[in-house]
Amino acid sequence: MPILDQFSLVGRRAVISGGSRGLGLEMARALGEASAEIIIVGSDGERLSQAAQELGAAGLQVHTVVADLSIPTEAERLCDRLLTDFPAIDILVNNVGGRRINTPTEDLPLEDWQRIIDLNLTQVFLCTKRLGGAMLQRGWGRVINIASINALWPGKAMRGRAYETSKAAVAMFTKAVAADWAAQGVTVNCIAPGPFLTDANRRWIGEKPEFEAEVAASIPMGRWGDPKEIGGLVVYLASEASSYMTGSLLVLDGGKLLW
Repeated sequence: MPILDQFSLVGRRAVISGGSRGLGLEMARALGEASAEIIIVGSDGERLSQAAQELGAAGLQVHTVVADLSIPTEAERLCDRLLTDFPAIDILVNNVGGRRINTPTEDLPLEDWQRIIDLNLTQVFLCTKRLGGAMLQRGWGRVINIASINALWPGKAMRGRAYETSKAAVAMFTKAVAADWAAQGVTVNCIAPGPFLTDANRRWIGEKPEFEAEVAASIPMGRWGDPKEIGGLVVYLASEASSYMTGSLLVLDGGKLLW
C-alpha cells in the first residue's frame, strides 16, 4: 500500500469525546478530513450543535451525542447508545477531561477529588472497556487516550494534584490495556499534550494576561501550540500507518519537558 494511502480512514467510524471544542474539535476535524465518519460527544448540546454545523459545512460526515462523562452512569449510557446506533466503532479518542478546580491537597474535599478522577480516568476505563472491547470481536481497532504532560510533570501552579494523578493513571492504563490487546488487532496509544491555546487556556489568560508570555518563555519553541497541530498525530495513530505502534505515550509539547 502506498505510504499516503496508509493514512486514509475511508470506511472507518471514529468517536471523539470532548469533541465540541479545543483539541477535541481539531482531532475530529482531522479524522473527518482523512475520510472517517465522526461522532463527537460533549456535555453542552448547543456547543455540540455549533461544532457539528462547522464540521458539516466543511463537507465532513458528523453526528453528535450529548453526554456528561464526568458522571460514570452517563458514560455507560453513552456506550449503550453508541453500540446500539453505531455498532461498528473503529476509532475511539478518549479526549474529554480537565481539572476545573485549584484547591490545595490539604483542603481538597473527597467529592472534588473523586469528580476529577471520574472526569479524567473513570470514563476512559468505561469507554475503553465497552467500545474498545467491541473492537476485539472484529479484530481491528484504535484507542487513543489523551493524557497531558502533567502525567509526567507536576504543574508548578496547580493544586490538589487530582489532575496529575488521573492523567498519569491514563498513561499507565494505556500501556496495560495495550499489552492485553496487542495480539488481537486493537492498538492503544496515548498523546500527552503540553500548552495549547484552547478556549479553556484562553480563559485562564484572560484572567491573568501575563500567563501567556510566562508559559511561552518556558517552552523551547517559544510559543503555545495551535490546536490544529494535534491533527496529524491523531490521524497517524488512527490509521494503518501506525499498525506496529501500541502502548506508546507520545508527548506533543513544543519541547516543554526538555527544560
